[in-house]
Amino acid sequence: QVQLVESGGGLVQPGGSLRLSCAASGSIFSINTMAWYRQAPGKQRELVAVITSTSSTNYADSVKGRFTISRDNAKKTVYLQMNSLKPEDTAVYYCNAEIRSRPWKEDAYWGQGTQVTVSS
Repeated sequence: QVQLVESGGGLVQPGGSLRLSCAASGSIFSINTMAWYRQAPGKQRELVAVITSTSSTNYADSVKGRFTISRDNAKKTVYLQMNSLKPEDTAVYYCNAEIRSRPWKEDAYWGQGTQVTVSS
């Protein structure tokens, strides 16, 4: 069984910073693409940032220049460094990963979500 466990959310003032972490555990052969999504109240879930197995990255236009996604393959962990936070960044942030539990079997997994609130 594979699990993704997120941490690092919380309440921060506008202009502040937070770092989210997402650790994968369980029966893992390899991890392909890892990503962060977010969902604000009343809105659809949206892609925030993605990082491939070779560490190529891509970002939503709304977070470019402020957020940085990275990964530590040895720790099976993906990070999201969020700087210059704005109230519109308030959302539940979800980790997503494409994980092979066997060489022939790849599935997409989701974390449980972590709340990020940007407010004064």
